[in-house]
Amino acid sequence: MIDNNCAYCVEGELVAKFGIKICELETSKVYLFKEQSHKGRCIVAHKKHVGDMNELTAEERAAYFEDVALVSRAIQKAFNPDKVNYGAYGDTGHHLHFHLCPKYKDDEFEWGGVFLMNPDRKYLSEDEYAQIIAKIKENL
Repeated sequence: MIDNNCAYCVEGELVAKFGIKICELETSKVYLFKEQSHKGRCIVAHKKHVGDMNELTAEERAAYFEDVALVSRAIQKAFNPDKVNYGAYGDTGHHLHFHLCPKYKDDEFEWGGVFLMNPDRKYLSEDEYAQIIAKIKENL
């Protein structure tokens, strides 16, 4: 099922407001979050328009979490964060997706606490985004 009002289903301009598509995996679409206060932050959105992981079969859920783990490992290899935090809220965007937020002890961004949904502080040039995407892709 596709929801024509959903950024992850429609992509294009809706998703471009906050993300840049990196690739598609078995069950998901992977986006670089444009706000890069946390270097390498990505979103892993399920390909099906479901609002909760419990709407998936056990097999679909397991395959999706394999995709999430794959992206997490790629972020860890590419940027060596101290920790990757995971967020799946869905209060306003009713499409199953996880934010993978690399955390670094030596930066100024809320180490030891919940990451901000959008700090709205650090945006990059097209070339800088392309470099981060290339590092993630080479580690997928």
